[in-house]
Amino acid sequence: MHKAGFVNIIGNPNVGKSTLMNALVGENLSIITSKAQTTRHRILGIINGDDFQILLSDTPGIIKPAYQLQESMMDFVRSAFEDADILVYMVEIGETALKDESFMKRINNLKIPVLLLLNKIDRSDQAKVESQVEYWKGQVPNAEIIPISATEAFNIDIVLNRIIELLPESPPFFPKDQLTDKPERFFVNEIIREKILLNYKKEIPYAVEIETESFEESEKLIRIRSVIMVERETQKGIIIGHKGKALKTVGVQARKDLEAFFGKQVFLELFVKVNKNWRSSAKQLRRFGYNKS
Repeated sequence: MHKAGFVNIIGNPNVGKSTLMNALVGENLSIITSKAQTTRHRILGIINGDDFQILLSDTPGIIKPAYQLQESMMDFVRSAFEDADILVYMVEIGETALKDESFMKRINNLKIPVLLLLNKIDRSDQAKVESQVEYWKGQVPNAEIIPISATEAFNIDIVLNRIIELLPESPPFFPKDQLTDKPERFFVNEIIREKILLNYKKEIPYAVEIETESFEESEKLIRIRSVIMVERETQKGIIIGHKGKALKTVGVQARKDLEAFFGKQVFLELFVKVNKNWRSSAKQLRRFGYNKS
């Protein structure tokens, strides 16, 4: 008997969804920073065993959208309800509700298994954890609650085993040696974007999109040419920095991570271009993979 199914992770920004995803998959597929909206796409990680295949989906943190890009990000979350065989709802210690109540109603009306993971218990004590478990039993009566620490990998094996138990019978959806549904360029873009999130402040990281124009792989070397899109000329200047220093820092950090990710030497060229108001343009959002239509 073979089991397979879609296990979709939802929750507020920064509750640890991407950390959980990477811990379960065993690879850094999702970028992680302390800033909200780090995850913009729905990223699929595939966990394969002899008799199971878990299609694990990381989604953007739930927010009230302020512009078209954020609206598209919430569409990825809505789609996570539509094809899930198991829903993982992730909260952290001290949290009491989702940023959008309509999602809460949907969780409570689901007919599929719901695992509520209470994360970051390493930052708490036993009494607080127990009171939080009781609180969430009242909020989401249809959920099975498991306290975890994604960063410390505490109870991650319990979560994984429970997911396998709950999976429906099904043949695999993807080849057994496949790790994700995303192409290599997607991870190049995400690694560069992570470095921008870590190195720049305020609005700059949120006004940025990455496009990899060329990815040429030989036996020992990968040559990559990527463009950093910003919305305004002033942002372009900030990204490049004085005498190109800031951009060089991003390039060096990204190249190191890319070499670790692909397991070979990388030559990375970065350029910065202005693409006015791309976050509010349906056409540009489609181009960057945010809009389906």
